[in-house]
Amino acid sequence: MKQLVFLRCVLAAVFALAIAAVSPAWAQAPFDPPGLDRAMAAKNFHVDRLMATDGVVGVGVGRTPGGQAAVVIMTEAAGVGGLHRSLDGVPVVIWVTGAFNAINRPDANGNHDHGTVEDPPPDPSADPCDSDPTAQCGTPVPIGVSTGNATSCSAGTIGFRVADDWGVYSLSNNHVYALSNAAELGDDIVQPGSYDTNCNVEGSTGIGTLAEYEPFDLRSCLNGGHNTIDAAIALSSEGLLGNATPLDGYGTPSSFTVPATIGLDVQKYGRTTGLTMGTVTTINATVNVGYSAGTACFQDQIIVESSKGAFIKSGDSGSGLVTDDDGITNQNPVGLLFAGSRSGKVAIANPIDYVLDEFFVAVDGL
Repeated sequence: MKQLVFLRCVLAAVFALAIAAVSPAWAQAPFDPPGLDRAMAAKNFHVDRLMATDGVVGVGVGRTPGGQAAVVIMTEAAGVGGLHRSLDGVPVVIWVTGAFNAINRPDANGNHDHGTVEDPPPDPSADPCDSDPTAQCGTPVPIGVSTGNATSCSAGTIGFRVADDWGVYSLSNNHVYALSNAAELGDDIVQPGSYDTNCNVEGSTGIGTLAEYEPFDLRSCLNGGHNTIDAAIALSSEGLLGNATPLDGYGTPSSFTVPATIGLDVQKYGRTTGLTMGTVTTINATVNVGYSAGTACFQDQIIVESSKGAFIKSGDSGSGLVTDDDGITNQNPVGLLFAGSRSGKVAIANPIDYVLDEFFVAVDGL
């Protein structure tokens, strides 16, 4: 395993050098805003006090409309008192995002509109998932479609196919596959999630078994909670699980990850909203996230805002976040989505390297 990790590091370094040499698009990647180090220091120093403020749901680092690095304070509603316009000489941006919640189980209005009467009839030879990511797919099942634990009437999204020396796995959230720490290793993982088959698991295809998950601490930031990922993997096989999205998605992700940077254009393909685009607005975010069993505090998270409409909705939990390269087929993994605002315009992702390092796997892509 140590040799595999070392090899991945070497390959990543070689890849980075190659990209710098041959791909001018990378020269257009977002630059760190002026004052980023000071903003990081101010955020880290004041975060505990700010998260103890009633109405504050998150604190991170972003930038002002003028392009300066800033401490970003996310609030449940407008008018939260006691917030300053600067901290240690660093400007503060107050962003009314609403509360954040994990969103694996669709609500009554969470189903994606997969077409209208004007659409042409589907090709009977096509995979059903090419027009409906909630459908039962043919094998190998694509990423980005409905999935879940067979013991629960719920649904989330397959984020990536990942791999180690022993096999390939479906990657999604703990709350999708491990039911917020409540599942048993070895549980059957199915596609689609049984929410999409009227809670009848016989309408789903078994794509693997729950192999590992990282338990998360269901305590808020004020109460000492500390988490970095909401993730789980299910042992599968290449015959059962593919590594590309349906045809209307972004395709096959790269195997090489990139860190989130402020202003980075990103995209995702998920069970409910399909392909959506957005921008990383905030990094190093500390946020409270609501689950059915309580509130959990997450640190060092990525915050994405949609460029148009909702970026993430109920059932999109577990979607893989990748770069949006404006026609260049990199699609480098950036994060694993797991939560969002009620409107869906704001989404939260775990940094993908935290997830991969936890399970000693790599994205099995291009």
